[in-house]
Amino acid sequence: QVQLVESGGGLVQAGDSLRLSCAASGRSFSSAVMAWFRQAPGKEREFVANVVWRTGRTYYADSVKGRFTISRDDTKNSMYLQMNGLRPEDTAIYYCAATLAFFAPPVTPSGYPYWGQGTQVTVSS
Repeated sequence: QVQLVESGGGLVQAGDSLRLSCAASGRSFSSAVMAWFRQAPGKEREFVANVVWRTGRTYYADSVKGRFTISRDDTKNSMYLQMNGLRPEDTAIYYCAATLAFFAPPVTPSGYPYWGQGTQVTVSS
């Protein structure tokens, strides 16, 4: 059974940095795509970034490109999201997601069957 556990959220000021972590367990992720999504109050869950585990190829939403960096550590079965230059509009619950079968790396929530419980990120102005 796949389990994803996020950590690293918190309350920061605009311009600060945070690093989120997602610990994955339950099976091999060598063929996975893993992603970060976020959901602000009253809004739909939106794509932030994904990484193809085997190749390390990444893809970002325009809203975070140049500020956020997604990475993975195969030795620790973990994925990370380094967030720099945080803005109040980045405030949301951040979710880790994974899929083990894909044609192209998904950018919508429906493309990911496995989800973590989420971690809150709050950016004050």
